[in-house]
Amino acid sequence: KKAPLSAATTTTPRKPAMSWQSYVDSNLVGTGKIASAAIIGHDGNTWATSAGFAVSPAEGKKVASAFANPSDIIATGIVLAGNKYLALRYDDRSVYGKKGAGGCVCVKTKQAVLIGVYGEGAQPGEATSIVEKLADYLISVNY
Repeated sequence: KKAPLSAATTTTPRKPAMSWQSYVDSNLVGTGKIASAAIIGHDGNTWATSAGFAVSPAEGKKVASAFANPSDIIATGIVLAGNKYLALRYDDRSVYGKKGAGGCVCVKTKQAVLIGVYGEGAQPGEATSIVEKLADYLISVNY
């Protein structure tokens, strides 16, 4: 007989070999193509974030719910750390937004949502590729 899962096991995500903060610092912001980044849970709570980039739980929850129901972000935009982005593309895996010459890329994995913000001078395609590839990796290792 298997032992029942404890509450901690079912509500707290198991961390991969690298810390969530390392993924933000090295794999997202460390590329030089992503200006700010965060990893949040599907509940909207922050797991890791780059310095000065505070996605509120309410903002995070709205982004996390947009993958299943994008009507809210279509009407009011994507708000991250108090900055509003026009929703350009949205499906059950990815949500992309634009603000001036910059934008945001939000990608859902099995347990988390990766958020990358790029500024002027960054190519949207490069930023998108960075966030999407990290999401692919995390999904491949069941995160």
